Amino acid sequence: MQPFYLKIAIDTPLNRLFDYLPLAQTNRDKYAPGQRVLTSFGRSQKTGVIVSISDSSELKPSQLKPIQTLLDDEPLVSSQDIKLLSWAAEYYHQAIGEVFAQALPKQLRGGALPKEQFETRYSLTSLGQHLDDARLQRAPRQASIQKLLLEQTQPVSSAVFASLDWPWRATLKTMVSNGWVELSQANVDDERIVVEADFEPNQAQQDAIDTVAGSLEGFTAYLLDGVTGSGKTEVYLQLIQRVLALGKQVMVMLPEINLTPQLADRFRRRLAARMVVYHSGLTDSQRSQAWLKCRSGTANILLGTRSSVFTPMQHLGMIILDEEHDGSFKQQEGFRYSARDVAIMRARELDIPILLGSATPSLECLYNVQQKRFSHLVLPERTGHSIKPSIHLIDCRNKKTEHQLSKPLLKAVDDCLKRDEQVILFVNRRGFAPVLMCHCCGWVAQCEHCDSRLVTHQRQSQLKCHHCGAEHAKPRICPRCQQAELFALGSGTERIEDALTEHYPNTPISRIDRDTTKGKDAMQLVIDKVHQGGAQLLVGTQMLAKGHHFPNVTLVGIIDVDAGLFSIDFRASERMAQLIVQVAGRAGRESKPGKVLIQTHQPEHPLLQTLIKKDYAAFAQDALQERQQAQLPPYYYQALLRVNATDERAVLDFLQQLKPHLNAIAMPQVSVLGPVPSPMLKRAGRYRYQLLFESAERKSRHYFLLQLLPRIDQIKAARKIRWSIDIDPIDLY
Repeated sequence: MQPFYLKIAIDTPLNRLFDYLPLAQTNRDKYAPGQRVLTSFGRSQKTGVIVSISDSSELKPSQLKPIQTLLDDEPLVSSQDIKLLSWAAEYYHQAIGEVFAQALPKQLRGGALPKEQFETRYSLTSLGQHLDDARLQRAPRQASIQKLLLEQTQPVSSAVFASLDWPWRATLKTMVSNGWVELSQANVDDERIVVEADFEPNQAQQDAIDTVAGSLEGFTAYLLDGVTGSGKTEVYLQLIQRVLALGKQVMVMLPEINLTPQLADRFRRRLAARMVVYHSGLTDSQRSQAWLKCRSGTANILLGTRSSVFTPMQHLGMIILDEEHDGSFKQQEGFRYSARDVAIMRARELDIPILLGSATPSLECLYNVQQKRFSHLVLPERTGHSIKPSIHLIDCRNKKTEHQLSKPLLKAVDDCLKRDEQVILFVNRRGFAPVLMCHCCGWVAQCEHCDSRLVTHQRQSQLKCHHCGAEHAKPRICPRCQQAELFALGSGTERIEDALTEHYPNTPISRIDRDTTKGKDAMQLVIDKVHQGGAQLLVGTQMLAKGHHFPNVTLVGIIDVDAGLFSIDFRASERMAQLIVQVAGRAGRESKPGKVLIQTHQPEHPLLQTLIKKDYAAFAQDALQERQQAQLPPYYYQALLRVNATDERAVLDFLQQLKPHLNAIAMPQVSVLGPVPSPMLKRAGRYRYQLLFESAERKSRHYFLLQLLPRIDQIKAARKIRWSIDIDPIDLY
């Protein structure tokens, strides 16, 4: 028998495949790329994925071990998925085993056997439908179950028996064993009434639907550029219906877990389809089941966050990525991939359309529209009777405020509440205050692990670091001068909530930030409360800005916009413009007119003036011109080498030893900027430095890194530091 070798991706930082022998006395046709295997790896066991099968190996047979177990009879990962994962490993310069591990749910990554779970359904057999009345009179509990099942038009789950106030399981088991009740395995959702849209799409929506629907059989990347409230979700729904009618699946991606429940509910009411959700808030078992249902084709729709982009789908026909501009689509630790860019590549490889939706498109997408790589679909107007809210600046210079609430803003809030309307106040900082200071000596509460201040959380009487997670009890006296003259400086969501409670003691107030939405369904409970109507105040961070539809909100107040206007990060202005437009878009989404008030000490700032006098599109065009002149993305391509260690000297030694390697592979097409300390030098007890590589061509950047990264392992000082490479970084922190 001709020898063959299994090339396996194993979850390890080493960027290579590992060669193994097959099990003894097994033929080649028993193995296929995409199967999982259990291997011995060093002193441990690891689960790996067969990437390819080869007739040769660089190692001698005596140096190779056989695998321990073949876990799958058939491939769990398709050839198309292997191609995508291999591309991602190459493009992001990530160890291929870590990339494959990212694509598997934890249970399957650990070697669990894939088994799709179905819900048991109950129905009466023909015999059970015609039971003798005399028999049933002697068995009233059996009669009750028969009556309950006779009322059903289809097999039902055990939930239907919850109305019985006695132990029904033993009786039901008897009826099953007697052949009166039969069991079936369900792989579909419960029957429900599907509600059709109660309005016709406007012309812009219909044009977008027709354009995409006319090219469902090939790859095109569409940018759906629609103002807030323009009905992008309705476009998604109608296109999903078209794809489902072709017997295909749809992947819908969202930036945040908190947006999933409301969109899932809307999809369930409108689509007669089997849908699963996939995000980090689910249990390991739930994630595995969603993954398996997508892979087998049992699920028609996948609704997920960033990590769902690698989920295998047997008949994928379209990808929809909502709020494409959102930074949450970029993984910032470990395997640093962009789910948006991976989704585009996946659609290209599968030759299917991808729809990228946003009211504030990223400059990268707008650049791709300019380059004719993306097709531009525009929804310029809000749907129905709603109109774009008016935006006004409140000049806070030399003006007295109460906990950062100006008189004009409080007056506008008063007027809204009197009309029984709702108000959103946006503060992009959670906690009570960002600084705790001593009035006597000037001491400031500082995180001992980070170059950052501790944030006061008044409710818990704690100081917290929002960078490393460190927590301390709030001191009663100053640690330096022992005086009890501590005061909180600045405002977060907690402080604004307290101030509003004083002003409006009889008005319901909801705070929406990461602290208040930790619990299961916590966000949905707040949303349900808002939809009950009546005068209400909502205070929150940028979690409020994304995709929520609050019909009775007519006023949005942005408390402090100035912090986002000045930053060392060249993307800061783009993010601030997007945030302002997205938050403003929550106002006046129904027939009542909306108003947006922005408090600022910089009323003449060009960004604010452009957004008020023109629109986001005008800002984006100006920003693109600036980026081109400055030779920044999207016109140039970047990679960031981050280095960190608990000892700053170790980092500096490594960077010194790296310098000759950089000189040896120097390329005129690639600029090397740095090394420099990260904007926050110390974080979580580790000192951080970085090198930025920039090129006008992706190929040049890629070739440069292919030469550089293998050399790092040859540097002696590399053993004392941690390093990572970030391709297309979205921030420099």
